[in-house]
Amino acid sequence: MKVTFHGVRGSTPCDGPQLARYGGNTSCVAVEVEGQAPIVFDLGTGLRNFGLALLEQTPFPDLDFHGTVLLSHLHWDHVQGLPFFVPLHRPGNTFDVYGPQQEGGPLGEVFTGMMQPPYFPITPDQLEGKITFHDVGQDDFPLSTTAKVRSRWIRHVGPTLGYRLEWQGVSIAYLSDHGQGCAGVQSQASIADDRTDDYVPDDVLDLCDGVDLLIHDAQHTPAEFETKRHWGHCTIDYAVHVAKEAGAQRLALFHHDPAHDDDTIDLLVKTAADESARIGGGEVLGASEGLVLELGSQPTSPSGDQ
Repeated sequence: MKVTFHGVRGSTPCDGPQLARYGGNTSCVAVEVEGQAPIVFDLGTGLRNFGLALLEQTPFPDLDFHGTVLLSHLHWDHVQGLPFFVPLHRPGNTFDVYGPQQEGGPLGEVFTGMMQPPYFPITPDQLEGKITFHDVGQDDFPLSTTAKVRSRWIRHVGPTLGYRLEWQGVSIAYLSDHGQGCAGVQSQASIADDRTDDYVPDDVLDLCDGVDLLIHDAQHTPAEFETKRHWGHCTIDYAVHVAKEAGAQRLALFHHDPAHDDDTIDLLVKTAADESARIGGGEVLGASEGLVLELGSQPTSPSGDQ
């Protein structure tokens, strides 16, 4: 199984030489198994990179694409890439988007409400490819005869899902935006405001239990979290704590703060790795744009260096 990080940044896409190594595109991770349709976590601006990578393999207009999206929530940094995904500009290509049930109506209608004039020149159904939206909540469902998905509400601002994907004997948990403590955060998750900040809900443990790879929100330092706890994100320390409590084999720190430059993230990753080693946890790495993980082997950088 190949896992490729096409966008790892949180909140907003950003650019600059100080961000070159980790990248500035927002959340998008592609999971691929040879001979099967890919599964994509989130539709951030990194989705454009995934489309361009597919185009290099099969030139347009011969690109034949059928894939599935597991969408965590509808915030801009998780959906902006959809209209710029090249395969959807070819008739016959398809995208099945599974995402959180909305109080304002079916997922497809709510999504279209933010992708239409005057906010954007076209609607999803005006793309040449076909997009089908599927509303999910606390669910377990198959995507194929070999791929199984578990979705659970997690603590963030607004309806937000975490996912567990089991495919070809490998398990991945994706909790891109996940808060701790969360006093004052509005969510469909069950929140007890008197819980301590290191509390890990049962649903989160259910998603992450023994996974080969946990991709987890790691936006804040402890000092930043004190003034931003209502944002619905967590600290690097909490991501390590969740991974240890769940017995995850490998933790990828994800959804990096746009204000954190490469050197800052290097330091945070080292601190997290040292803490995981101290408490007997698994391997820790910092997700970066272009990083490829062949699960069961060592990660490779975009240049191929180990």
